[in-house]
Amino acid sequence: MSDPPDSPSDTGDDSPADADSPASSDSDPDLPEGWTVWNDEPGGRAIFAYRPDVFDADQFPPACMPTLYVAAGQANRPAAEAEYGRTNVWRVEFFLEPEVELVPARTYDTRAAAVEGARELAAEFVRGELDYRGAYQMPREEYLDELDDLTDRSDPERGRDA
Repeated sequence: MSDPPDSPSDTGDDSPADADSPASSDSDPDLPEGWTVWNDEPGGRAIFAYRPDVFDADQFPPACMPTLYVAAGQANRPAAEAEYGRTNVWRVEFFLEPEVELVPARTYDTRAAAVEGARELAAEFVRGELDYRGAYQMPREEYLDELDDLTDRSDPERGRDA
């Protein structure tokens, strides 16, 4: 799988390390702590990023920033197949990095429902209910230990019951 379109890990203007990015300071009062609106096109795609302040190449690699995408159309289909305003399917995809999807893509009937679904996934992530270690075929233990510390999951038994 390749980078999702306009992913924050791209080297273009949407890079999370770009402190001048206007979207990097946007907030959504319904997003859980640590999550930021990276991009929100009215009636179109939305991107939510987790802690872009630390995924800045100094503390964590920008490509590893947990990112939620809300987009028109079915998952694993070319973006050109879904014209904004003309689709009856919206999807939410949750990437830990470009090649690592945390949960399978979820589909919704409306953009509003997809945005709400993305907010709920963000909340589950913050509560420790999503097993990001299990998403890796070849876990990078040192990085995952640091991510555990960042997300207050230092105790390996913490998670679904927390």
